[in-house]
Amino acid sequence: MAHTVLIVEDEEDIAFPLVRTLEREGYAVRWVDTGGSALEELTSRPTDVLILDLGLPDMDGLDVCRSARESGYDGAIMIVTARAGELDRVVGLDYGADDYLSKPFGLAELQARVRALLRRTASHASGAGLPEGALRIDVPARRVHAGDLEVSLTGKEFDVLAVLAGQRDKVVSRDRLMAEAWDKNWYGSTKTLDVTIGRLRQKLEAAGVTDKVVAVRGVGFRLEGGPQDA
Repeated sequence: MAHTVLIVEDEEDIAFPLVRTLEREGYAVRWVDTGGSALEELTSRPTDVLILDLGLPDMDGLDVCRSARESGYDGAIMIVTARAGELDRVVGLDYGADDYLSKPFGLAELQARVRALLRRTASHASGAGLPEGALRIDVPARRVHAGDLEVSLTGKEFDVLAVLAGQRDKVVSRDRLMAEAWDKNWYGSTKTLDVTIGRLRQKLEAAGVTDKVVAVRGVGFRLEGGPQDA
C-alpha cells in the first residue's frame, strides 16, 4: 500500500509541483489549503506524512502542528516555510514537528527528507525491536519514549538526557553538561544540575526505563543501558 502524504499549502504554484513530484514517487498525495481542512483530514483519513506550511489563511501552521499532536496524530510532520529564523524552527520542533525545511528548497531535497521521515516513523511504529522500558530518544522532535510510553520531560531535563545519550556509557563532566544544557557563561549554582538530574532519574524510573543515569563521583554522570534509538 502506498504511503499517504497530506500537503497543507495555500499557494497553488508551490503545492502543485509538490503534489506531482510526490505522486511520481508513488505516494498517495492529498492537498488542502487551510489549517482547518488539514485537521479534518488528519482525523478522518490515514496520513503518514504531513507537509505543513506555516503561513495559512485561517490559522498559524504552528497551531495546526500542536493541535494535530494533541489530537493523537503520530505520523511525521515536516514544516515547510519561508520563516527561516532559529526561534521559528525551535518552536516548530517543540510543537511536535519532526523536520523543518526553509523556502526556497529543491524538490530532490524534499523527497529525500520525506523518505527519511518514513524510515524513522516506521522504525518507531515497530518499536525497532526494543523491549518494554527501553529508552528511545527522538532528538529532532524532542520526544522521549520508554517502549510505547512517552515520558514527559522539561526542556532542561531533555537537554541533559540528550547530551548523556550522545555519549552513552561514557562519563560526561559536570562542566560539559552545564555548558551544553544551560550556557557556557552560566554563573549560577551547579546544584541546578543535581536537581535536574534527580528529577530526570525519577521520571525515567517511574516510566520503567531500564537505562540508568549514574553519578561518577567528582567527575560527572554517565547514561548506562541499551542502545539509543533516535
